[in-house]
Amino acid sequence: MAKSKKYYVVWKGVQTGIFDNWEECKRNVEGVQGGSVYKSFPTLQEAELAFSQDPELYIKKRQSAMKPILDALYGSPITPSIAVDGAYSSASKQAEYQGVYTETGTLLFKQGPFLDGTNNVMEFLAIVHALAWCKQNQNNMPIYSDSRNAIKWVKDKKAATKMKKTARNERLFELIARAEHWLKENTYSNQLLKWETQTWGEIPADFGRK
Repeated sequence: MAKSKKYYVVWKGVQTGIFDNWEECKRNVEGVQGGSVYKSFPTLQEAELAFSQDPELYIKKRQSAMKPILDALYGSPITPSIAVDGAYSSASKQAEYQGVYTETGTLLFKQGPFLDGTNNVMEFLAIVHALAWCKQNQNNMPIYSDSRNAIKWVKDKKAATKMKKTARNERLFELIARAEHWLKENTYSNQLLKWETQTWGEIPADFGRK
């Protein structure tokens, strides 16, 4: 009987990403200082979803053993800084995002609800909103997001979303286009940093709906 196909998600390794064979995954997870973080999935769709999220959702058994290593590896969040987060409800089909001061949780901005959005789009718009807010206020504080996808999209200046266009989310596509235009027309010195949920807990901007 032929072996079923597996996809390997590497959250921490020589190179992070999704690999469709063990040998390539192995090259990226062996000998990593502080230990690598990876897991196999039976479908590409499951792997892509897992890679866009925090590994703690999938590797709970290793979490307690890894915590001392992660604490030493990541330290504490930089402050002052801004934390952003997005939320999407599959029940109401509504999405929103917000940004707060990391150390106090004080709300800086909040947008939504928007219909027929996605969590990654909300995270992307939240980061760009934070960058624009910082530029307007002449502030170069680091910006934290717990979405690797959104951080990559911002750095690429392009939202690589597969969100389907509907009559109800035209406004969101307008906001995405405006955010992409802002990124192409503006420079910034703010660090865009990944919030390490596994070590620090939920990001301060979290909507608390998990």
